[in-house]
Amino acid sequence: MSDEFEFADKGNKIIYQTEAKGFNPGLIVLLVVGGLLLTFLVGNYVLYSYAQKTLPPRKKKPISKKKMKKERLKQGVSAPGE
Repeated sequence: MSDEFEFADKGNKIIYQTEAKGFNPGLIVLLVVGGLLLTFLVGNYVLYSYAQKTLPPRKKKPISKKKMKKERLKQGVSAPGE
């Protein structure tokens, strides 16, 4: 099938309309947004893995003496000084 179409206009002028050549604008937008999303996700993964290697492990919160006393009583060990 030919890519050209003929249309008869008023006054018997023939207009040749050819299909647009090139990329679809929707496809370009989709590729740009997809590329940015992919770049964002890959960058986050790289930063996460870098941080896991270089940062020291988190310090645990110190347990209060009151909580330590309760835990020892639960386990059946008497607290010192009692």
